[in-house]
Amino acid sequence: MTASSPTDRRDRPALAGHPTVRVDRVACTGHGVCASLLPGSVRLDEWGYPVVLTAAEGGVDDGESARAAAVRLCPAMALYAERRS
Repeated sequence: MTASSPTDRRDRPALAGHPTVRVDRVACTGHGVCASLLPGSVRLDEWGYPVVLTAAEGGVDDGESARAAAVRLCPAMALYAERRS
């Protein structure tokens, strides 16, 4: 996957002003727990790996408790929360 790949969202703006999750793409093993817990802001790509949606892609804030649960329950510890300005 290259930096210009449509499934790579690392350099794209997330939901401005809202906390969001980031995925450590190296650590991620594609379990899909994050997409189950964060259906408004994470979808799975064709290989089962998470893609964090931007506002332009229809992403919505799933809420702080869902984000915290996703970060805590990620089997690969590949998620972390951050706030976007």
